[in-house]
Amino acid sequence: MSSIIIPGRFQPFHNGHLMVVQGAMKLSDDVTIVIRDGKRSGDEDPFTLDQRRDMIGAALLAVDILDVTIAVVKDSESDEDWAHHVLDAAGNPTEPIVWSGDEHVRRIFEAKGVATKKIVPVPGINGTEIRSWIKAKNPAWRAKVPAGALDIVDRY
Repeated sequence: MSSIIIPGRFQPFHNGHLMVVQGAMKLSDDVTIVIRDGKRSGDEDPFTLDQRRDMIGAALLAVDILDVTIAVVKDSESDEDWAHHVLDAAGNPTEPIVWSGDEHVRRIFEAKGVATKKIVPVPGINGTEIRSWIKAKNPAWRAKVPAGALDIVDRY
C-alpha cells in the first residue's frame, strides 16, 4: 500500500485541507502531513509553526482522525534538499505518493521519481481569502475552518 504525504504551509488549516486528509485516509493507512517551517513576508504566513501544528491536531481530533502523522520540515537551500527532508519526515516510505495542489511541489517530487497526485482546490475555499477575512475580522472565515482549528485561530 502506498504512503500518502501531504506537504503544505497550512496558513490556516481549512476545510479543504481536512477534506484532502479524509480522502487520503480512505486510500491509505499511512498518511503524513508535513508542515513547511518557514516564513514568507507579509500576511501570507500569519500563523506560527506551533499554531499550525495545534490547528491540524485539533481539527483531526474533532473528526476522530487519530492515526495521521504530523511532521515538520524546515525550508532548505534547494528543492532537492527540501524533498529529501519531506521524505525523511514521512519515514522514507517505499511507495510514497505526494499529494499537492502546487505544481512546483509536484515537479520537485516527480524529478526524484516519486509519484504525485494533483489536489484540486475545493470551490469556495481559498487560503488567501480566509487569511484576509481573519485579518479584517470578517466572520465569514469561520465557515471555512474546521472545528478544533477554530479555537486556535480565535486565539490569534
